[in-house]
Amino acid sequence: METYISILRGINVGGHRKVPMKELKLLIENIGYQNVATYIQSGNVVFRMEKNMATDSISEEIGKAIEQQFGFKVTVITRSMSEWKQTLSGNALLLVAGLAVDKFHVTFLEREPEPALADKLSMIDFSPERLVIRGKDVYLYCPDGYGTSKLTNSFFENKLKVTATTRNWRTAIVLGELAYNIR
Repeated sequence: METYISILRGINVGGHRKVPMKELKLLIENIGYQNVATYIQSGNVVFRMEKNMATDSISEEIGKAIEQQFGFKVTVITRSMSEWKQTLSGNALLLVAGLAVDKFHVTFLEREPEPALADKLSMIDFSPERLVIRGKDVYLYCPDGYGTSKLTNSFFENKLKVTATTRNWRTAIVLGELAYNIR
């Protein structure tokens, strides 16, 4: 059995696109996934499944089920447990002295961006903010908070030409722990 983590973008924000977590959990179970657990209202789901399936296929399946049940499209990005471990261990910003960990975020990309686009973006100085692109992850340091940052999902989608959604670093860690514990 494989463990997966799916993160949904843009639900339960400002009273729009409401997806209650109890209903989301039931929906994911009805698709056939097991040991389903959700974390906070922003759309984080951990589950297991018997068969190995490509993460983009899982995202598509969950997205279609949400659209059928709730009547709107939602971006879903899914990672296997091994990919999530790589995300947690790959944050180069953790090695930079003097950065406050509570100001870290990770933007999850649907797929790896074209190297030329990632290289071009990596060369720009966004001080006091910082970013590091590794594979399908963009690690962010936002000292004034993510809410005031220009390094948003839309920014990365525009510059890297790939779908994105962001979580704070603490949420990424908790989801990894939750996924590990449902084994």
